[in-house]
Amino acid sequence: MDLIDSIILGIVQGLTEFLPVSSSGHLELGKALLGDDSIPEDSLVFTVVLHFATALSTLIIFRQDIVTLITALLKFEWNEDTQFIVKIMISMLPAGFLGLVFESELEALFGNNIMLVGLMLIITAVLLFMADRAKKTAKKVGFWDAFIIGISQAIAMLPGISRSGATISTSVLLGNDKSKAARFSFLMVIPLIFGKIAKDLLSGDLSYTTENFGSLSAGFIAAFLAGLFACKLMIRLVKNSQLKYFAYYCFVVGALAVILTLY
Repeated sequence: MDLIDSIILGIVQGLTEFLPVSSSGHLELGKALLGDDSIPEDSLVFTVVLHFATALSTLIIFRQDIVTLITALLKFEWNEDTQFIVKIMISMLPAGFLGLVFESELEALFGNNIMLVGLMLIITAVLLFMADRAKKTAKKVGFWDAFIIGISQAIAMLPGISRSGATISTSVLLGNDKSKAARFSFLMVIPLIFGKIAKDLLSGDLSYTTENFGSLSAGFIAAFLAGLFACKLMIRLVKNSQLKYFAYYCFVVGALAVILTLY
């Protein structure tokens, strides 16, 4: 993978990790359009690097929230911040179970499966449109809500289902405040991303050579900067009920992917 392709895919990952249009789906579409013929191990290393970049951008944006939550945890008190941490742990259960038990089956769904990506993008569009029409409330995410949102996060492991779109839409449809739904959605994924990165590093399946340093660095920087921009933008868009525009986008891209696959 050359330098320009790495930057393009890094920007795609950074934007789509937070914007509700499916990062995994767009990476699959991007690799197909760019004619990515890298071997699976190289592709896996690149994917891990991009996910680390977007996770780092999330830490930067929510650094005050994270410090507050860690401080609350160390106090060993059952307060609102501690309850929020427990809710995040609950939300991790479905995706953690699915990832551990069905890892090989999920990986088989990736690899230029454009038809699946297109269909899942259309489903994402429907979710976003429904969430955009939801009424405004001041309700906080509850414990049972956290588990249901976690199921949405697990389903979003399919290429083409937007993780942020699915989790925020589910939270909003459960009657939660849109700003609180976005905050919970972005914070709940941090432990899973770093857990997945650690698992990939310890698995021994990653192969790295100094020849890849330039493209990996370029992709990392592009994904990190794009992630900072997209995360801030997404919080504002959710609060102002502007998800329908992403619904239209996902529907058009999904439909085009299906049509191109058929014809």
